[in-house]
Amino acid sequence: MAGPILVAFVTSFTDLRVTDIRNPLNVDFLGLDNYIAVLGDQRFQKAAVNTTVFVIVGVPLTMALGLAAAVGVNQGVVKARTLFRVGFYLPVVTSIVAIAVVWRLLLGTEVGLINGTLSLFGVDGPGWLSDERYALWSIIAMAAWRNLGFLMVIFLAGLQTIPRDLYEAAEVDGASKWQRFRGITLPLMRPTLLFGAVITGIGYVQFFEEVYVMTQGGPLNSTLSLAFYAYSQFSFGNYAYTAAAAFILFVAIAALTFFQFRAFRED
Repeated sequence: MAGPILVAFVTSFTDLRVTDIRNPLNVDFLGLDNYIAVLGDQRFQKAAVNTTVFVIVGVPLTMALGLAAAVGVNQGVVKARTLFRVGFYLPVVTSIVAIAVVWRLLLGTEVGLINGTLSLFGVDGPGWLSDERYALWSIIAMAAWRNLGFLMVIFLAGLQTIPRDLYEAAEVDGASKWQRFRGITLPLMRPTLLFGAVITGIGYVQFFEEVYVMTQGGPLNSTLSLAFYAYSQFSFGNYAYTAAAAFILFVAIAALTFFQFRAFRED
């Protein structure tokens, strides 16, 4: 694994293109020119903004939904707990391409099920994927729906490690459900929450399949992600430029992970 990574890193400082594959000796060293060009590209800047919004909104939303589902299954479901686990987890093991296709049909402007349902109540639904005001938010909603099952399983495992004695003692002392959740559940779940945040954040920074299947980065680059931007440059044969974009993405992932470790660290 180290070999390709090292080659890609070295490539990012050259002018390697698809036409140079047969004559690698023609490749010139450019230094930081590729990185400067990537950072100065308006499409890259738009992709960076979209990805930032996707992460800032999507990660907390998915974690909140996953934790709510885990608490509900852990406390409110007794007989059919395994069934609920499987039901919530099914979207995680389903192909993202299949899910994206189904959601594209649901969100269709003319024949989509959501707009069709809204029309029954006299509401003219918007273009969920064709309007730049709604496209990114629609993809965020789909991603949160698909991934909350994974976090639910992780959080459920963390909840089951918390001793029941702590809840019983707090209840005897008169603590409400919210006080028990805030004072016992959240502090003792901090390592599990950190794991969920890191794994989800890494995946969301690299979101690609949803954009590839549903919008191709449109409309007007409103759903363009950093991963899809790098992929498009690779398709054009700009290998060195793509490598530079990929390593900028790597730095973004590392910075996000560092921030998450700092945010969830013990006092």
